[in-house]
Amino acid sequence: MEALRDVEGRLAAPRTSPLQQIIDQRRIPEAEQAVLVGHMQTANANINASATIGDIGTQLSTSFGDAAGQTFAMGVSLGLSEATFADISRGLKVLLSGYGLTSLDPSRNGLGLNNILYISMLQHYFECRVAEARTAGQILLVEEPEAHLHPQLQRVLLATLQRKTVQVFITTHSTHITSGVPLSSQIILTSSGGAVSTCVKAATIPGLEHGDIADLERYLDATRSSLLYARRVLLVEGPAEQFVIPRLVKSVMNVDLDEAGIAVVPIFGTHFKPYARLFGAGGIDKRCAVLTDGDQLPSDAEPEIAAEVDETNPGPTVGEIDGLRGTNVEVFRCETTFEREITLPGTLVMLEKAVREIGSPGSADYLRDLSVMPAPRQTAGMRVAKDKVLRVAKRFGKGRFAQLVSKYTDDAVELPDYIREAVEWLMQNAANG
Repeated sequence: MEALRDVEGRLAAPRTSPLQQIIDQRRIPEAEQAVLVGHMQTANANINASATIGDIGTQLSTSFGDAAGQTFAMGVSLGLSEATFADISRGLKVLLSGYGLTSLDPSRNGLGLNNILYISMLQHYFECRVAEARTAGQILLVEEPEAHLHPQLQRVLLATLQRKTVQVFITTHSTHITSGVPLSSQIILTSSGGAVSTCVKAATIPGLEHGDIADLERYLDATRSSLLYARRVLLVEGPAEQFVIPRLVKSVMNVDLDEAGIAVVPIFGTHFKPYARLFGAGGIDKRCAVLTDGDQLPSDAEPEIAAEVDETNPGPTVGEIDGLRGTNVEVFRCETTFEREITLPGTLVMLEKAVREIGSPGSADYLRDLSVMPAPRQTAGMRVAKDKVLRVAKRFGKGRFAQLVSKYTDDAVELPDYIREAVEWLMQNAANG
């Protein structure tokens, strides 16, 4: 099936409309066909008997005779041609009802719903053929079923396609579609900069264990599925990095991560292994940088809470994270936590504004005063500044604080080294893949 770009035209044309296939497949009995033809003949006779219609025909006949001359002129009348069942079946149209309207032509409908209508008609036709044992099987090829559909309808359509008996192949750029498809059904194509794309079946990537696949299928929602489509991937721990890093990189490095094809994907924790293994040997052929804190604890963890006797370390070790490195995977780690690391002499103005707006004027005053101090005194006060920024983030919520920080990134002139290095690594040979 071709791309769904002119479904309205296909539904209107008998040659391309699945409605004609459905009617032909039903094999309507000849007796019923004759009754329908009789109805049309009666309607034709009534139309042809109209005085106004007849008068228009006479006038057109006279005008034609004047233009063509007596030798070539032909008589003209108005009416419907002699009815046949083929004419009737070709004249039938799909009519819709809803939203207070009846007998609604699909041309007055939205493009997205018309796409679903078209696919549903093909599905019905295929199911009828299978039920009558007239085929060994049916395959439906759909290019970009998400066209003109809002996210909810995309998920509804996907669920419908998944439970039908017809085998379906979908090509898509929709994260809402891929987030609802198990890895065992996903084939990922990646541009390598050449004439041929690389291809990998997600569930058979070497190194992915059963637990990894289960994790990925739970966590690859409509946001994190963007890693399947981006040219390069920057994996981060949580929303704080997701909010701040793109804007901070744009302000300081003048690099737009979207334009560079780099997706910043938060995994909401430190369990990078299943995500990184997607890009390991034999996996998706694109670069993936892992950006993690030095403490290896999730950003929302509270280590001061006493552990139970039988509890184990909830996070991966430094060695386990470093073991993810490979040709397409690199790890970039800061010494402490994200909030501390972005507290630099060149970001004090940015942070002071965010801290003041969130409601901590005392800490804001400290950051403001520190920002105008001479270098030696400023360096001495940076440790306290880092503590204050982290405390404010924890008190008001790291996600909310990061949103406010991202509001003032234009005031930043400095970037943590580990973030800069990750972006530079991702952008190496960017023209080739």
